[in-house]
Order: sequence, then C-alpha cells, then structure tokens
Amino acid sequence: MKNKRFNTTLPIVVCLLALFGCTNLDEEILDESQTGTGQAEIVSGSLAPVYGRLRNVWLHTVNFGLQEVASDEGILPYRGGTDWFDGGKFIAVHQHLMTPGNSLIGDSWTNISLCLSRAVLAVERLSPEAEQGDAKAQDAIYEMIAMKAYLNMLALDNWGLVFKKESSDKLSEILRGQEAIDYIEGELLSVANVINNEKGPGRFTKDAVSALLARLYLNAAVYRDPYGSPDFKTADMDKVIQYTNDIIAGPYSLSAEYFELFNDDNHSNPELIFALDQRGVLQTEHSRWAYWPISGDQIPRPEFPSTRGTDAVAVTADFYQTWVDAYGNVDPADADARFFQQNTIIPDELKDLTGVTPANDTDHYYCIKAEEFEINRGILRGIIWGPRKDDGGNILTCDDGTVRIYPVINRRTSGANLGYVDHTLKVDFTDEGSLHNTGYRFSKYQFSHTAPNCCSNSSVDLVLIRLGEIYLMRAEAKLRNGDNAGALTDVNTLRASRTARPAQIPDALTSIDMDILFRETGFELYWEGFRRNYQIRFGKYEDSWTGKTDSDVNKRLFPIPQQAIDGASSEKGFLVQNPGY
Repeated sequence: MKNKRFNTTLPIVVCLLALFGCTNLDEEILDESQTGTGQAEIVSGSLAPVYGRLRNVWLHTVNFGLQEVASDEGILPYRGGTDWFDGGKFIAVHQHLMTPGNSLIGDSWTNISLCLSRAVLAVERLSPEAEQGDAKAQDAIYEMIAMKAYLNMLALDNWGLVFKKESSDKLSEILRGQEAIDYIEGELLSVANVINNEKGPGRFTKDAVSALLARLYLNAAVYRDPYGSPDFKTADMDKVIQYTNDIIAGPYSLSAEYFELFNDDNHSNPELIFALDQRGVLQTEHSRWAYWPISGDQIPRPEFPSTRGTDAVAVTADFYQTWVDAYGNVDPADADARFFQQNTIIPDELKDLTGVTPANDTDHYYCIKAEEFEINRGILRGIIWGPRKDDGGNILTCDDGTVRIYPVINRRTSGANLGYVDHTLKVDFTDEGSLHNTGYRFSKYQFSHTAPNCCSNSSVDLVLIRLGEIYLMRAEAKLRNGDNAGALTDVNTLRASRTARPAQIPDALTSIDMDILFRETGFELYWEGFRRNYQIRFGKYEDSWTGKTDSDVNKRLFPIPQQAIDGASSEKGFLVQNPGY
C-alpha cells in the first residue's frame, strides 16, 4: 500500500479549462479523514476539493442567485438606495439586459469551470490507485465522472456549451447542441450501472445519475435548439419515464412534512437523492439560502444574536399571483402546505396591533426559550415577529431567562418614525418598491440551529435532487407523450403526499395541461434554483413580469463572460460569444 498524506492546505496547479491560464491555489481539504494515511486518504483528499467547490457554485450570489433572479420568481432591487446594487448585476439579469461583463454570470462561469477542473484532476489522481485494484478509488472515479456531467449540464443550461476535458494538460473541446447531449449522455451511461448506490445523498450515486439522465432527456429538445421551438421527441420522453420509474420504485419516499426537507438534519430525509452535505462542523457550511431573502431586522436564531437576514431577493408579485389564481378565494396558506408553515405562534391577545407601535409596545411580547423559537416558513407576508435587542445589542429576555418575541421593528427603512417590518406585495425597481421591507419573502430553508451567523456551520443540506422533482419530471414526460391521465396521477400523488398538516393538503386536480403542470412545478420547487430552466422549457421565458419586458429569445442563454473570451483569445475560434451579446 502506498503511504500518502494530504495536508490541510494542498498546493495544486489548476488550469481553468485552459481558458485563464494556470493558477497556484492553496486547496482546503474538506474532509475529517485527512489525519489518516493510505488509500482512504487519497480518495477523500481527491473528492473533498470537488464537493467543497460545488458548494461555492451554489452560493446565493453565484449560480443559485443567477437562476432565481433571471426568472419570474425572484427580484432583487437596489434596497433603499444603499444595499444590493452591486454594479446593477442583479437588476440586469432580472430584466434580461445582461452583458458579457456581468459579474453574477462571470462568477457562475468561474466556479462551475473551476469545479469541473478539480473533477478532472481528481480522476487523474485516483486513476493509479484504481489501476492497482483499489475499489474505493475506482468508485470515486465514477463519482467524478458523474460530477463532470452534472457541471457540464449546468454549463449547457447557462451558456449552451459543454467542456469535453479528459486531461488537465490539454485544451478543452467545446461542444454544443446534439454533440453536447451525446457527450454528457455517454459520461452518465458509462457509470450508471457501476457506481455505488449506498453512499447517501451527499455523494453521487446510481440514483443521482439516473436523475441526471432523466433531466438530460427532458431538456434535450431545448439543448438541441436553444433559440427555437423545442421538439420534444417521444423517444426522449420514454427515457425520462424509464429512469424516473426506476427511482420512484426505489427506497425513497415523499416527505410528509414539506418543510422537513429543508430543516436541520434533513440529510436523513427519505426524499433526498442528491444534496450538498452539511453537518454543521465546517465554516463553509452555510445558511445563505435561508438568510438571503429574510429581513435584515430579523434575528432568526436568538441563541446566536449575530444571526440576521439581509433583505435581498423578494417574491415577485407575478409568482405570488400564480398561487392566488390557483386557489381563488382561499388563502394559499390555508390551501397548500407547501406555501406556508406557521412556527411563530402569537398569543391571541397580542395579535391585534391596532394602536400598537414601537413607541408604546414595551409590554407587547411573549416569552419562549431561545432554542425553541422558529421563524415562519414558506412565503412570508405582512408583519413579522422575532427577538429584539436593547441599546447595548443584547437580546431582551423575560424574568426566567427566556427570549421576548415582539413585532420586528423596521430600522432599515422607517427612519426616525419607526414602524414594523411589514412585507408588502409590491416590490419593483422604483424608489418606493425598493425599500428594505418591500416584497413577500422566501423562507423555505430553516435557519440552522448550529449556524452562529449567516455564513458558517449550517447543518441543513442544500437540496439539489429530490423525489418530488422526479415525480414532476415523469408527469411532464407522460403529458408530452399524450398520457394525460398518467401525468394527472403523478401530480396528484405529489399534492396529496404532504400529510403532516391535513388541513392544508391541497385538493386533487381534476384535469391537467401544460399550463397547470408548469404552475405545479413552481409550487413544488420554488426557491430551489429550477424556475429559469422550467420557464425556458415551457415557453414562458420571453413573457413579461415585474421589472422585465425583454422578449429576445437570445436571452435564454447567458453571455459568455468577456474575461473567458479574452483569456482564450490565443486559441482562435475556441470561444465564440452567444448570439445577441
């Protein structure tokens, strides 16, 4: 056995797909096994930098934010004229007026390509061990091949291209259209029947590969012709059904409580297929998907007084209206367990805030243990409640040491005439619509009980593939193949599965078409980074919504960052800018 040790900082040379030249990096090893030696260490030491970088790909201000604000789901205005302008990158992406210099797009490109380079390097490191018969090293190679395919699918979604790169010392080959589909398909099929399926949701498994194949075939029509009208082939839809059938027949089950999918300890939730593994032990394990949209005046975890929101992305009025249209006179919070979960239980005698203001509400609170306080989940509307600090920055407590819960004061917007944080439906790019309190808010992910701030030690896995999506993919494939009854059954199975709060189980649908199915994908998958992809596939991406009127089909793909094109200028014709930019 070869005795190899990987230090906490591992100097490596990464050539970013031969686009940006070679860069010396100090690689952080994100794995507890680094103190060991031998074969186990080379496996974990090769995989950890790749999975660790994937967490950066899905940061709120990288690919996650790019998908959300480019769609009709999320909007991020220049808050109060002071926060979140960031060179206008979020506004431009939302309006589909982005340019090759947009840093939100550029950061997504950089992190996806860097993660892909690390996966290539991991295969190279692991290959000698696998050739000597090490089964763990061989299975790790299968994982990295799946990872390469996954990252290339993100690149195909975003820019209409993939990087065929088999060696770190050779130039990538750029593939588009059917060639790109064939390459990703070949990578996934090469491991589909040999990759280990017993590693849990934090690693690529056979079922995760099957889910990626289903996604690939479902999107193949768009990938072949990203600017035209997709031609969804029956053969592709049959393959979607084949792979989703296999997964649905497997060990997974739909979570009875929808929001448990996004709680602490969701790593063991039976619905998860692939997720960013977070156990609350690393500083890089973050709660950013939770903290990004909620009020900056909210203290979500009173045992950690520095926790807060940041008043960034809000729910567009357009997306909220889809819920209203679906449930009519019934409040969607009462009609659908996915829309809202009430965790902050306000005593009846405190609910009426008539005449109550921050100037006279000293005694308008209730008491709860700090560890038991939870903000509401789902889509937040109106006045919110939470802990409050005194002038010295200390959490106000009751006589028994529990925490006082008040209506949250709006200190960011209301100025000297203090009012409460009151999330309004109206949010846009006007001065009034950009104030810190405007817009309903996404509160889908729990703010972790192990996260002392926004950005570290979260125990909530970030969900990337789950069984709910698999049902929706199968329903869509059936519907595109003319099996309306089968599609309706799948969607109703999903709607009826969230049984933890029986009063909020939505009624079964009596019919289905593409518009209804698209609406249902929004209800099930909001704030998970899917909306842009689904809008493009369902022909909704050129529509108008809050702050966006551009209808150019070229905007279905993002511009290739100018820094990438400049970096590849020595290779004539290697990177060609996408049309429209």
